[in-house]
Amino acid sequence: MNAPRFVGVASITAPPPDASQPYTYHELSSLAPTSTVLAEEVALAIAYNGISQAVMMVSPTDLDDFVVGFSLGSGIVASADEIYDVQLSGSGSARHADVQIASRAFWDLKQQRRQMAGTSGCGLCGVEAVEQALPNLAVLPGAPLPPAEWLTGLRERINDFQPLGQHCGAVHAALFMNDRGELLLGREDIGRHNALDKVIGALTRQNIPVTGGLAIVTSRCSLELIQKVLRAGIQTLISLSSPTGLALQWARRHNLNLIHLPKHSAPRVYSPAMETSR
Repeated sequence: MNAPRFVGVASITAPPPDASQPYTYHELSSLAPTSTVLAEEVALAIAYNGISQAVMMVSPTDLDDFVVGFSLGSGIVASADEIYDVQLSGSGSARHADVQIASRAFWDLKQQRRQMAGTSGCGLCGVEAVEQALPNLAVLPGAPLPPAEWLTGLRERINDFQPLGQHCGAVHAALFMNDRGELLLGREDIGRHNALDKVIGALTRQNIPVTGGLAIVTSRCSLELIQKVLRAGIQTLISLSSPTGLALQWARRHNLNLIHLPKHSAPRVYSPAMETSR
């Protein structure tokens, strides 16, 4: 994975708020107020080459990683070197990301937007929307399954990478383990797909190779997470919750190692499928 040729990543114009702030509440059986901290979320409007594309509800941390990972994981750019610049602005609950991308990627994005025009009232958003939800992605070359010892005590080890979750809950986490079984980095967000986007963005911005490594998600594993790791070229995905049937089908079809790590039992390898003797 090549590092993006960023012209520059601007700082947010105002310091972001703490990821959690104290809020008061009272117990149902008592009127005495007390306080706790809750996870925060902000609206992030993302524009590519001046054209608005999406508004995402995200946790206000690692937004630069998120924008890069969202661009790659959503297929808006095919590679990191198609991202030229990211400018973040805004404060409070309203944030903005202005992204400059390569002309070819922008042309493809405009074509997708044109195909979607006029279909918003059809209920299923038209054939083009379905095709975009189920894109043709490259099949991975395949990789060995990770050694079992890499997963020993993994649930406990990832706690160190979930400070926000430990503090106030209400967030998901995604992490990356390198080809030596070392947990390198983690990101948290109110959205499980956002957390994975942040990890992909961090790997890209720090030019960390993904070969032989694996992604870990604390949430249920559905199709969009499979698509994101496929686009990132990560060959193994560990989920702390069960995958959906469609996610499993895609993992097997694209040579992605998919492993569920239950809380009280041994890891379950869903992909590749176990060959049974006749």
